[in-house]
Amino acid sequence: MNTATMLRAFCDAVEQRNGKAFAELFTEDGVYHDVFYGAFTGHAKIAEMIDDWFYRTATDFRWDMHAPVSDGRTLYARYTFSYRSTLQEAEGARAMFEGVAIMQLRDGKITEYHEVANTAPAFVDIKFAPERIAKIIARQGAALKARPEMKRHLVE
Repeated sequence: MNTATMLRAFCDAVEQRNGKAFAELFTEDGVYHDVFYGAFTGHAKIAEMIDDWFYRTATDFRWDMHAPVSDGRTLYARYTFSYRSTLQEAEGARAMFEGVAIMQLRDGKITEYHEVANTAPAFVDIKFAPERIAKIIARQGAALKARPEMKRHLVE
């Protein structure tokens, strides 16, 4: 499967709430690191993430990948992503994100998915209180500081 076909299948599976098709894009031991929900490992958990976790408080997903670049082992693609929130305070608003998908590949399958996403605008879109937004962003900051590659940046 070429890169464009794989990325379209990736996005389509999310939009169609097809966790099985989504999980099949990953190796059996593949890991999806979600910016909100954390890590999901293996086909069953990755499928559950799409079918249950993603759709628990959202509907009408839209996901597009732009300008992919790959050396056959690592794939980067800028993305735009949105959904309609079903949270009461959101009043049906569409939450919108922009980010970069970072995928490790083996034999045409995804072994690991990470993303860097600008989540703050979505929290405003779905009318989260400023205190709740600050708490979420603080948690994201703490996770960033906990990563091994940030160690050098934390030294005074």
